[in-house]
Order: sequence, then C-alpha cells, then structure tokens
Amino acid sequence: TGQDSTAPATEKTALHVLNRIGYGPRSGDVEMVNKMGVARYIQMQLYPENIALPGALATRLAGLGTEDASAGEILREYNAARKDAKEEKKDKADKAGDLSEGQMKARQVIGRIAENTAEARLARAIESPRQLEEVMVDFWFNHFNVYANKGLDRALVSSYERDAIRPNVFGNFRTLLGATAKHPAMLFYLDNWMSTVAGYQPRRGKRGRPDLTKAKQATGLNENYARELMELHTLGVDGGYTQRDVTELARMLTGWTFNPRELARNDTRFTFNEDAHDRGRKVWLGREVNERGQREGEMALDVLALHPATAHHLSYKLAQYFVSDNPPEALVKRMAARYLETKGEIRPVMEVLLTSPEFLDENNYGSKFKTPYQFVVSAARASAIPITNIRPLLGTLTQLGMPLYGSVTPDGYKNTEAAWLNPDALTRRINFATALSSGRLPLESTRFDGGQGMGKKQLEKQADATRRTNVAALDAEPILKTLGASISPDTAALIRANPEKLRAAMVLGSPDFMRH
Repeated sequence: TGQDSTAPATEKTALHVLNRIGYGPRSGDVEMVNKMGVARYIQMQLYPENIALPGALATRLAGLGTEDASAGEILREYNAARKDAKEEKKDKADKAGDLSEGQMKARQVIGRIAENTAEARLARAIESPRQLEEVMVDFWFNHFNVYANKGLDRALVSSYERDAIRPNVFGNFRTLLGATAKHPAMLFYLDNWMSTVAGYQPRRGKRGRPDLTKAKQATGLNENYARELMELHTLGVDGGYTQRDVTELARMLTGWTFNPRELARNDTRFTFNEDAHDRGRKVWLGREVNERGQREGEMALDVLALHPATAHHLSYKLAQYFVSDNPPEALVKRMAARYLETKGEIRPVMEVLLTSPEFLDENNYGSKFKTPYQFVVSAARASAIPITNIRPLLGTLTQLGMPLYGSVTPDGYKNTEAAWLNPDALTRRINFATALSSGRLPLESTRFDGGQGMGKKQLEKQADATRRTNVAALDAEPILKTLGASISPDTAALIRANPEKLRAAMVLGSPDFMRH
C-alpha cells in the first residue's frame, strides 16, 4: 500500500487522514495532526467556517474577478465579447483561418473567465487549510456535474460552484439538490430550460418578441434532467423507478427555466414559467400528484431527497470516495440510517463516516488510487512550489484524461482504481512528475494578458524560455520528509540509490505516491 509498517501508528493514521479528507500533506502537516490528535483534526475539518484562510490565498482569490462577480455579470461580459466577434466577422472578409481582432478578444475574454474559475478551484485545493471542504466541493460538483464547455455554461460554471455547490457541501441535501436544480448552469446543461408542455407558444411581449430568448426553446418535453435527477443525483440506477416515472417527473418540471437575457440584465437565475408548465394529471412513483405549478417540482425534490434509496445511494458514493472502491455495506447502512434520522443533513453522515472503524482501518491505508486531480494537487502540495500560473496543471489534467470541469457526461468522473490505472496513464503521470521536479513547468509565470500586439504562441514561447531559468529543480529530501511513512522504506532506499537530480521525480512518480 505504500504505508511503512515500521512507522508509529499515529504517523500512519495522520497521513491516512491527510490523504483521504484532503489532498495530502504539506510540510509540517503530519506533525500538526499528531500534536492535535486525529479525532480533533477531523472534527475541525468538519467545521471549515471556523478555519481562517491564509491572507495570501484570500488576496489571490479576491483578485480573480470571478469570485465576487455574479452569474449575470460574467454572462454579460461573455455575451458582449461574442456579439462583438460576430458583428466584426460580418463586417470583414478575413483571410481563411485568420482570427479578427474581435474574435481574438472574445477568445481572450472566454479564456480568462475559464482560467480564473479554474485558478480559484486549484488555488484553494492546494493552499487552503480547509482541506475537507475542498474535497467535498470536488465530490459534490462531480455528483452534480455540469460540462463547462457547453455553450453558456462557459460563463456559468464559476457561479454554479460558488453559489450552488460550495455553500451546501456540509448542509442539508435537499437544499443542495434545490440549489443545483434551479441554477442556470444545470438548467442549461441538461436542457430543462427548454422543456415545455407540448404545443407551448411563448407569449409575445414588448415589440412583439417572445418572452424567452430563443424560440427554439419551445420544443416540448425534455427528459434529460428528470432522468439524471433520479438516476444520478438521488435514487440511483437501481432506485425502483420506471421510464414512466422519468416522463412524469419531466412533466412536473416543465416551466423550470431561466431567461439568459434577464440573467445578464439583473442576475435573475431562475424563473418558473407557468405558461410552459404541463398542467395535466400525473402519477409519479405510484402517487397521484396533487400539487400545482412550481410546487410539483418542489414536492418531487422533497420526496427524492428523503427517499431511502437516495440515502443509500449517497452513502455508498461517499463511502466509496473516502474508504474503499468496494465500501463495506455495514458502514453504508449506518450512514444511510443517520441520513434519514437527520432528514438529509450531510455533516452528521460525514461524522459517522470519518469516525468509523472502517475509515480508520489500516487495511484501507493507501488502498485508493488517486484520480488525476488528486495526483496533480497532492504533487503541488508536497513539492511546495509557489504556483502563480496554473496552466501547466490544467494541461496535465487534460493529458491525464480529467480536464477540470471537463466531464462531458452527467455522471462525472469515477474515483476508482479501475477507471484510472493503466500503462498509458502511468507514463503520463511519470512525465508530469519529471517535468515538475526538474523545474521545466512555468508555474511561476503570470497569466496571459492578451499579448499587447504579440501573438499568443509567440508570447508564451518567449516567456517560457525565460521562466524555465527561474524555476529551481526540486530536492527530494524535503518531499520525502513531508510524505513520511506514505513512502515505504524500500521505495525510499531505491530512490536514494539513484542520482540526486532524478530523486524528486522518482518520489512523485512512485507507485506509493499514486496511492492514498
């Protein structure tokens, strides 16, 4: 497993906890947890609001722009850039393949929005002492996945994570479920914003325009969100529902939408369109639906959130993420019971999980294979390199098959060994470890600012040549000290038997480090 059987139990347990409820140790973390005690550290992590963010991290986040900007503000900027590019394209007959100034500006704006969103996530994961909070954000975003490169979601993902996911990761599941259901990022991604009663015709408003942005929204019933709501978000694939239930739920959710124009204008993120709602009789999960209008959807979320199948499905996924790829059923049942007792409160379920004998069982130490995200973030933490340019990390995640916010399908990324352990993936991880350790990644550069007349590739090529002389190669010994007993004595001896310049790469590329 990579754990040193000769190490003191307290050190092994501290490393296990740092690896599972966070992204691995930074220098001094093992000593801190040992001094504090594992139980107290876990309890502290369950209440992140009591842990202050470092001043440098808070300042960095504040400077990104996407942290405080509303969904409407970001969408407005995104739309303006796209509009300028389209108008310029109409006015000019550019040479084939050339990008106009407006198109370049649009790409720059869209790229900056995406990069700032990603930087906020990675900076927190690497630097925040609220490690469990960051792990829970990753877990719940993945559970309620949206694909960032689908149309308007390029501008909406930042708000989705900040406003729907992050505030609710330890709260009540029904609140989290409702926040994702009504956020424009989810409404757009799974097409519920276009789902209407058959034959719906948008009302004509001022100047004779439809009240929705695009007439093509009036396409009739769309079952995408209703299906994933039950299969992925709540009951699970074996949750006891039928295709008829999917259709009926989709009918109950007709009219749950948003108007992109109103979102950009005044940050109106959710609208219930009564005219687009199917008012017909419905029977869902064996019950007559007696609610009306928006209340039908709200009632469905109430029922789904407290369904025993949901309690089991969520408990299984959490146990699989934090304990083992095949979690013990006894633990899942205890978590599910606690979920139902507390009416869907997430924090008490996590307390059952993280204080369980199963979580602290030494047989589970080092038994999970890191996802690419966990691998890259833990390498950044262990190596302690100052990172002001996150692009090499984003590029690595893409090469490893896990681009940030890049899961196209609604089931998100898997977190099991079978999904990520293969020869090609190992080679790519070792290549990243080598580049990181040798100082070849331009991690201390500034963000791309548009080039000021210089082409992007030309600018980055010139800048990278300079940056590489400024990033020092890593010393393996501090990394080995930070990682402690998670690197076995045999692995450490093998590493130290090699030339010094290879050792840091061997640590970060070792089988021991790829497990947690």
